[in-house]
Order: sequence, then structure tokens, then C-alpha cells
Amino acid sequence: MGGHLKHANLITAQQRLRDQVAHALRAALISGELQPGRVYSAPALAADFGISATPVREAMLDLVREGLVEPVRNKGFRVTEVSERDLDQYSELRALIEVPTVGAVTRSAAREQLQALRPVAQEIVAAAREHDLIGYLDADRRFHLALLALHGNDRLVETVGDLRKRSRLYGLTALDERGLLVASAGEHLELLDVMLAGDAPAAEALMSRHLGHVRSIWASEDS
Repeated sequence: MGGHLKHANLITAQQRLRDQVAHALRAALISGELQPGRVYSAPALAADFGISATPVREAMLDLVREGLVEPVRNKGFRVTEVSERDLDQYSELRALIEVPTVGAVTRSAAREQLQALRPVAQEIVAAAREHDLIGYLDADRRFHLALLALHGNDRLVETVGDLRKRSRLYGLTALDERGLLVASAGEHLELLDVMLAGDAPAAEALMSRHLGHVRSIWASEDS
């Protein structure tokens, strides 16, 4: 076989920059800095970041695949608007999948598997208390998807991951300021305790309530 590729490190560095830009753009979407319905150009965003337009354009294409933005010919990218009907449908789908799955995991998972999720649940609470919105969403995503993964259905986890991306929370800053984030964060620890006690019906009820709170958060942001 041949030797090492001379430009492998360069590709890694470019990928890292692309990932960092995508992360920063997601943060701007969550905080409301990038507003639904508005069109943003890659060169203008690149100027804000102080970098070339190429990694910004590549990062935007990642967000296109996630349904967060859509390309606008010769102009840039429009931030996808999510309607009330969209949010209701995403919420219904998540409840149909996640509520019974949590019940099934409660019945089948080993205590050690559930206990392994406690540090992530604590991360969610810590991030909420520290007003770290990106950290909150990252830990929240990891917790929910890892919990669902205990059911052993990879397609199910992928589907919920996609639904979560498409139904991202707008204006988390306002929620944080109203103190609603900490209460929602605490429900993750409560859910783990109920599951460790082996109470599947209570776990399903709590998961249903938790998803309902998420939906009411969206409604309060849109009102």
C-alpha cells in the first residue's frame, strides 16, 4: 500500500472548522439571533466569523440536510419557519414513539444501564442553572437518544433524532430568563428514578408530561 496522504491533516482541519461553524450557527438559531424566514448569505456570515465563505457554505449545507435552513438561489440560505401545525405533528410523533419506548426500556434495561445516564441528566440540570443553553440542548439530546437506544432499535433513535432537530426550540433565552428551564431539566432525574424503581406506567406518564411541557414551551414562545 502507498504512504500517508500529504493533505490528510488539511482535510481534518477544514472539517473541524466546518463543524465549529455549524455548531455556532445552530447556537445562533437556538438563541434567535438567526431569525425564521430571514435569508442570510454565506459571505456576510463569514465576515462575522472572520473566516472565508467556504466553510460557512459547507456548514450551511449540513443545516440544510437537518431541515434547519433552506437554500435560496443566488441569495443564500433562509432559516426554516416551523408552524404551529408542524410543532403539533412533531410532538405527536415523539409522544407516539418515546412514551411506549420508555415503558419498554423500564421493563427491560439493566439498572447499570439506567444509572449510567445519571451523569448526563445531572449535566442537563447544571447547564440549565448555569444558563448554558447550548450545553443544555446538547446534554438533553444525548440523554433522550441514549435512553431510547437501550430499546435496541437504531432506526427509532434516528427518527427521534431527526424530529428533535426539526422541532428545535426557538428563543430559549426567554425561557431561561423566566426560570422554566431548570424545572424541565429536573424531570430527567425524576424520570430515571421512576425507571430505576421499575414503574413502567409512571415512567410513561412522566415522559408524556415532559413532552407536553416541551410543546407548551414552544407555544409560549410563539404567543
